[in-house]
Amino acid sequence: MEEINRARALLAGAGRIVTFSGAGLSAESGIATFREVQTGLWAQYDPTELASPEGFARNPALVIDWYNDRRRKLSSAWPNAAHEALARRDDLTHVTQNVDHLLEAAGAARVLHLHGRIDSDRCHRSCGFETPVDIAKPPSLRSCPRCGAPMRPSVVWFGETLPSVVWEMAVEAVVAADALLVVGTSGVVFPAAGLIDLAHRSNTSIIVVNAEPIRSPANVRLIGSAAELVPMILPE
Repeated sequence: MEEINRARALLAGAGRIVTFSGAGLSAESGIATFREVQTGLWAQYDPTELASPEGFARNPALVIDWYNDRRRKLSSAWPNAAHEALARRDDLTHVTQNVDHLLEAAGAARVLHLHGRIDSDRCHRSCGFETPVDIAKPPSLRSCPRCGAPMRPSVVWFGETLPSVVWEMAVEAVVAADALLVVGTSGVVFPAAGLIDLAHRSNTSIIVVNAEPIRSPANVRLIGSAAELVPMILPE
């Protein structure tokens, strides 16, 4: 309880709070982490075959089928108590590695998706065409209506760079923050995980909430359920 009180005090005293979230934030909504979805019919495939430009070039239909399977599962998911607690604070900026829409579904307004969003498709040739996707009834492999190249999910794959504008906004938010609330991330996926080190160098208070211990700077570390802990420590 002492650590919970310390976390709550740090957040209560912070004028500007930024959250940095990963798959653990959505896990209790039934959204499997990337490697957890390598099960059943997909267990035979290497993740890079399903989420890389090279894998898409070799077998685009397979990649689209895999993402559409994830989309259909996501369509029946709901925000959990952690999403809802974060969304109740309209003064927060949310930086997330998640490609789902659950923060927005809970009502969060300022969300920066470092790795893109799974409920959108874009042209693989980067002609600029992008369109929303009905994740309950996602389209199969199709061509870009503007240039004829294959359409693909608007997410960042292995070997691709993060969207520069979103990344710059995330860096600016973290540098200006008084507190960084890290939720449900292993802290090993770079460059995104470098935001924790950036906060540390900026003398920002860092509160980590995760199901397992992670190796990163932190003023307070809380191990357990994000859906239980986040509502306890974040003042409304």
